[in-house]
Amino acid sequence: MIKKASIGLLVIALSTTSCVSKKIYNDLESKYSDLKKENRSIADENAELQKAKSQLELERDNLTKNLNSTKADLDKQKADLAAAQKKFNVLQDSYNALEKNSNDALEKNMSKNRELLAQLEAKSKALAEEQARLDKTAKRLDELEAMIAAKEAAMKTLKETLSKALNGFEGKGLTVEQKNGKVYVSMENKLLFNSGSWAVGTEGRKAVVELGKVLGDNPDLSVLIEGHTDDDPYAGSGPIANNWDLSTKRATAIVGILSENTKINKQKLTAAGRSEFSPLASNATPEGKAKNRRIEIILTPNLDEIEKMLNDIN
Repeated sequence: MIKKASIGLLVIALSTTSCVSKKIYNDLESKYSDLKKENRSIADENAELQKAKSQLELERDNLTKNLNSTKADLDKQKADLAAAQKKFNVLQDSYNALEKNSNDALEKNMSKNRELLAQLEAKSKALAEEQARLDKTAKRLDELEAMIAAKEAAMKTLKETLSKALNGFEGKGLTVEQKNGKVYVSMENKLLFNSGSWAVGTEGRKAVVELGKVLGDNPDLSVLIEGHTDDDPYAGSGPIANNWDLSTKRATAIVGILSENTKINKQKLTAAGRSEFSPLASNATPEGKAKNRRIEIILTPNLDEIEKMLNDIN
């Protein structure tokens, strides 16, 4: 990013200097054009990543729905089993009474009763096997619930750890929140950037570095860094085309700082520009605009084990 800005400034400088040959100027201008194309390609890739994120969230909701449905089916099957067992006991008692007190009727109906008893015993065996299967499913559901609870507890601990690590920056436009099974770290631009800039200031860099220390201790987390702006059109000059471009560069700037921490898994980092299209507040007031100009860092736990267990249950 710094390379792009430097080339852009150099092209502008050379355009105003008579002592530079036209060939050098044209070469630099061509390189600048190529960099802009590359930047637009990165913005498109970020949009695709955001789409994939939304799809994963939809799949998570579907998995939760399937879990609830499976539990309901389990409860119904247990009730059916209990009713069948009760019916079997009644029939068994009736058979015993007939065998003891009705010798004549017993002689006439012995074959039929034995056949019925055999059928009931087969049914009882099948029900016992089904009960064993249901018990196994119930155990897996208990394990799944425990795993989900552990993930929630881990994210709660992560939120508390982040709040403690970033305590010195809260009240300066930084908040830490846990919701929907994730942890959200929001940093307003007043902490990170000057107006129209994507260069992170000294205080903002300190906050991002502290965040990175916590992320380095949690390498399995997926980290999505989103850049957001208000709805004021970008009025600056240089290599920025619009708010989409600015929000993407700001997100990428945060990724650059986090990547300096060698403990962080770079494969888990994603940068995305959201421009002005995901506001927290109305853009009708200065206060609302300030809230909307922000970086959101969304931390998601690894759900592979939970998804695998759900598939095993189904």
